[in-house]
Amino acid sequence: MRIIAMVNQKGGCGKTTSAINTAAAFAELGQRVLLVDFDPQAHATIGLGCDADALDKTIHDVLTRPGMRLTDVVTRTGVSGLDLAPCNVLLAGTELELIGRAGRELLLARALQTVRDSYDLCVIDCPPSLGTLTLNALVTSTDVIVPVQMHYYALEGLRRLLETVRIIHQRYHPYSVENMGVLLTFVEERTTFSRQIQQQMREVFGGLVFNTVIHRNIRLAEAPSAGESVLTYASQSKGAADYRSLAAEILRTGPMPEGPAAGRARRGMQKQLAAIFDGVWIPRPYGSGRPVGAPNFSSIEST
Repeated sequence: MRIIAMVNQKGGCGKTTSAINTAAAFAELGQRVLLVDFDPQAHATIGLGCDADALDKTIHDVLTRPGMRLTDVVTRTGVSGLDLAPCNVLLAGTELELIGRAGRELLLARALQTVRDSYDLCVIDCPPSLGTLTLNALVTSTDVIVPVQMHYYALEGLRRLLETVRIIHQRYHPYSVENMGVLLTFVEERTTFSRQIQQQMREVFGGLVFNTVIHRNIRLAEAPSAGESVLTYASQSKGAADYRSLAAEILRTGPMPEGPAAGRARRGMQKQLAAIFDGVWIPRPYGSGRPVGAPNFSSIEST
């Protein structure tokens, strides 16, 4: 099972939207998909039509109650082939409940190992922080996708996230981030600023940046209120097309979309991204090198 963590400690970057719709797009391509809502805000749970407050068993119970299996909390969704491991606000207290517990950073990994033969792909919607929950997601993941909003503050956040991933990469051998990708979100092709950031991100990070970008689209904002992915809510929308393209690019099942052409900029971005990311560890492009399998957690020492 391939495990993809959607990670960014900055909120409002389209992380949950990307988790839901990428998972739905995978399922549309015939994959067996599990979406794990690992954000205490429970937006992925709500966005797929579940009442978070009415749930009596969630991913929180899997982490904190010995003997609770992941299969005990997984529920079907309205998308064929897509299952959900939901959460609610109780997940917010998990970090305090697990203080002092040996191997707490491996709890999600061990839970997912029990269903690895039941799914082709698992997508984890991580919280907008770099605490115990996100650490669990990063340690177990074979792939990391970082949604980055077309905003200067988002770029500063990406720098800090890369440093965190580098430390985790060093500490939790054989965890690998060779399969890491940067997903540009809230893209507006008509603005000079957005075009400049796209161009400079590709110059700095190269193939690490997906060719697919997620454009600002009102249907993406409307779909969660209907409890659906955009692929079922507005199948012909630009948002749905973007996430279908992203899923195909990740799985390499279709032609790769072309990145934007470089253009001469007169206004907009006033600071070169090369200066922001100077000296920052940057992994190799997404999908390069050997395929990355699930880590062998029996060989990892817990903190």
